[in-house]
Amino acid sequence: MNSKRRIRVITLGCSKNDVDTEHLLSCLPDSDFEFSREDGSEAVDVLLINTCGFIGDAKQESIDCILANVERKQRGLIGKIAIFGCLSQRYAAELPALIPEVDAWFGARKLNPVLRYLGVSGDADASTARRMLPSPYAYLKISEGCNRRCSYCAIPSIRGRHRSVPVETLVEEATGLAAGGVKELLLIAQDSTWYGLDLYGKRELGRLLDALSEVEGIERLRIHYSHPDGFPVDVLERMATNPKVCRYLDIPLQHISDKVLRAMHRHVSGNWTRELVQRLRREVPGVALRTTMIVGHPGEGEAEFEELLDFLREARFERLGAFAYSEEEGTWGASHLPDSIAPEEKQRRLDALMSLQRSISREINEARIGTTARVLVDGYSDGLLVCRSEFESPEVDGEILVGTEGLAADPATLIGSFLDVRITAADEYDLSGQILA
Repeated sequence: MNSKRRIRVITLGCSKNDVDTEHLLSCLPDSDFEFSREDGSEAVDVLLINTCGFIGDAKQESIDCILANVERKQRGLIGKIAIFGCLSQRYAAELPALIPEVDAWFGARKLNPVLRYLGVSGDADASTARRMLPSPYAYLKISEGCNRRCSYCAIPSIRGRHRSVPVETLVEEATGLAAGGVKELLLIAQDSTWYGLDLYGKRELGRLLDALSEVEGIERLRIHYSHPDGFPVDVLERMATNPKVCRYLDIPLQHISDKVLRAMHRHVSGNWTRELVQRLRREVPGVALRTTMIVGHPGEGEAEFEELLDFLREARFERLGAFAYSEEEGTWGASHLPDSIAPEEKQRRLDALMSLQRSISREINEARIGTTARVLVDGYSDGLLVCRSEFESPEVDGEILVGTEGLAADPATLIGSFLDVRITAADEYDLSGQILA
């Protein structure tokens, strides 16, 4: 008889949750556990759900997922359900009573209690191993938590204070990922620019980039989630001169109006932000900037919104995401700033902002037609290679779709390879290309 327990894990939310799940799963011995198919079609002994609790839509998705699987449990398709992650950390006192059908609840700051529940003695919190599907890229979480106190954000109360992972530990993890075929590392954190302050007494993102560049097999390093306040400018030199560091930066700015930035507790001004963007473009020629904006924040009137649109026309960000403000309980903003802007008006502003950004993105992409790019092949689908250059990050940006006509080799064997392509067509999101002989 098969004595292994069949287990399935559902991970919701951001890439940081994906990394947590991969560390957790790396500690589950194959001798004791059998992993079910991703589609959830098989009955399982244990279901783990790694939840998100950041904003309203993410919280609702997590709740809906839990309730749907409670119903599956009641039909005998699931033995036990255990919940961990941000939602259960944030609402630890309320959820067990609201959903008593769940067998165990855990938080987001420690993974080892989940292992103990499963009867495993490993140390997921210190593990550098990852159990993940083969991929040319992987996320590398360089720190946890955040010391910022942005008025709208609940992350510090969920994840705690900033805690950097030592350089040596990250190099060890990167070495293991490279051995598994990873070519590109995406550095992620709640605030990557804070990296090193707690361990080394100064910002050491540049030093970390240098160390990771020495890992054999890693060909690209990409920086995500950089707060503009106190940005470590020595990183710009690495981006400009180190061929492994992508000329790409994800730097959520959130707004440009001084009034709104003060209300958000961002600790930067509009002029300072403009000067930073200009410096980034000046010191890293050709850099692709990704940012995030919030519309409908308390204090944003029509004049402040128009100022934001003017800034987008001026800065011409290559990549941009935007959200309508969502009041989150437990934040400074929820208790001090009345959410007085109607949902319909927030949506109007969001639609107008994204319409402007789509036209900017299309113009920027169309300007790349006829240029060449060095791309990493992420996948193969419907006769096309799915690729990215240093200017596209996976899952959040567009792709470069490359035809395979005339290829002698099986296109699937090119996954994880680098190719030189010529850009032949573009829309506001994706590009098309041809392999150069």
